[in-house]
Amino acid sequence: MATIATYDFQNKRALVRVDFNVPLNKETLEITDDTRIRAALPTIKHILENGGSVVLMSHLGRPKEGPEDKFSLRHIVGRIESLLGKNIKFASDCIGASAFEMSANLKPGEILVLENVRFYKQETAGTESFAEDLAKHGDCYVNDAFGTAHRAHASTTVVAKYFPNDKMFGYLLEAEIKSVDRVLNSDDKPLTAIVGGAKVSSKITIIDRLLEKVDNLIVGGGMAYTFVKAQGGNVGSSLVEDEFLNVANDILAKAKAKGVNLYIPTDTIVADKFDNNASTQLVPINAIPSGWMGLDIGPESIKACAEIIEDSKLILWNGPMGVFEMSNFQKGTAEVAQSIVKATEKGAFSLIGGGDSVAAINQFGLADKVSYVSTGGGAMLEYLEGIELPGIKAIRS
Repeated sequence: MATIATYDFQNKRALVRVDFNVPLNKETLEITDDTRIRAALPTIKHILENGGSVVLMSHLGRPKEGPEDKFSLRHIVGRIESLLGKNIKFASDCIGASAFEMSANLKPGEILVLENVRFYKQETAGTESFAEDLAKHGDCYVNDAFGTAHRAHASTTVVAKYFPNDKMFGYLLEAEIKSVDRVLNSDDKPLTAIVGGAKVSSKITIIDRLLEKVDNLIVGGGMAYTFVKAQGGNVGSSLVEDEFLNVANDILAKAKAKGVNLYIPTDTIVADKFDNNASTQLVPINAIPSGWMGLDIGPESIKACAEIIEDSKLILWNGPMGVFEMSNFQKGTAEVAQSIVKATEKGAFSLIGGGDSVAAINQFGLADKVSYVSTGGGAMLEYLEGIELPGIKAIRS
């Protein structure tokens, strides 16, 4: 299999699938977070520096009925230009005579951005003829879009078949795979996974997989209250999935059987309503008064989590400990993030993945103080679950 580091890009057009699905301000359609664009720059620069030209394709948002201006990639061209310090060409379609002519005439060192591939329903349907048309834009194919690697779409998966000997991962996707593989396959101990978020139901498979690997599993966020209720605790009006109480008990039993230290918070900050300005009190997590809901972990739990995390050699964080978007309920998530930073400073490898964890680490300004921040929420979770992602399989096969 070709690799981006060894492939000869001289005088070749590299068709690069990037994930430029960046957030835009609804009023001005200006980019509010360019993390995903910055993450693709090393791949783009490498191709240009080695004599190639670049044709970038991506999706943006979820257009329903063909082209919608608010989802046009033309809105992000200016930011790419400023980050690369180069003029960039833009094709107002991703296929068609005009787009093909533009890519055919690209000179080494030039960049062309194709219009949103999701303006065609054939993209998400994985239509072969559409993928074949996209393939006409390049002499080689580079997949650098980990965030969409779990989708068997035309531009992420099917297109690779038209480059049997000239397909490869970009630097970003390579790094994503290596980071997750390091967490899953390293012999470094102890390995701690911190799994938070709202629902047990969305994390069952990943928890099952992690119980085969980890030494410690910290459960936080809304899902913790399902575990507490499953053990007979009173959780007031906290978020609970009653239909998953037996599943929670099964997870507890499996952890015990495997010798995994499964930690559930012992105290919680509760509020009388879901509001940053609500009345609050600190209570044991299994004794929440009626009408009150848990929105963050308490100081006792923060201290216990810190001890576990800071003693770890490998750390995976997926999901916040509370409603960190509200300033009065962000302390638990912020303190867990700080503990991960401290462990990283002592030599641990820390991987942050999943939309809310990434949002939190960025909000607290700590993204550059951990080992790796994944750009792919759903893709990372599926990869952790042991699912062979179609975008990765397409390159390896």
